[in-house]
Amino acid sequence: MLFTNDTEEALVAAAALVNSNVEPPTLRTRAELAEFFRDHSYTGRFDGDQAEFERVRAIRPRLRELLTADRDSAAKLVNDALAEHNATPQLVRHDSHDWHLHAVDADRPLDERITVETALAVIDLIRADEMSRLGTCDADGCDGIVIDLTRNRTKRFCSTRCANRSAVAAYRARRREHPPA
Repeated sequence: MLFTNDTEEALVAAAALVNSNVEPPTLRTRAELAEFFRDHSYTGRFDGDQAEFERVRAIRPRLRELLTADRDSAAKLVNDALAEHNATPQLVRHDSHDWHLHAVDADRPLDERITVETALAVIDLIRADEMSRLGTCDADGCDGIVIDLTRNRTKRFCSTRCANRSAVAAYRARRREHPPA
């Protein structure tokens, strides 16, 4: 483990949310938002209404900007997000999670909690000078966010689908260049 569990979980969730706006788009329904909420172990308030759905979808460009920023720009974006949401980091322990940071109350809107949790996670990357752990997918025509938490920094694709497409394309190119006898 390179970072704390809450840092890794927040980064993975933020990438999944940003990537829901990449072809093919996902997070098209409130039911998909509920699934996202469950899959990424968010706690606290979940309204599940149309307004919350629209607010969560609306933060995707802002999160993309943060996850693709250079270190200095990311620091400014983090500070802006924390100030905007009046974030005050507090150590909390709940459910099966040991002590970790939250910076806004659990009853705040989901989009605010996602934004602040992502900002807190990026703080760890900035402080460790590990912004290179964030990138975009190497697959042709894909702008998906890649969170590389591997020890040897080998993750290149945002999804198995993109990795498979690239492998098939490389195989076909090799076959064209060197057809079987």
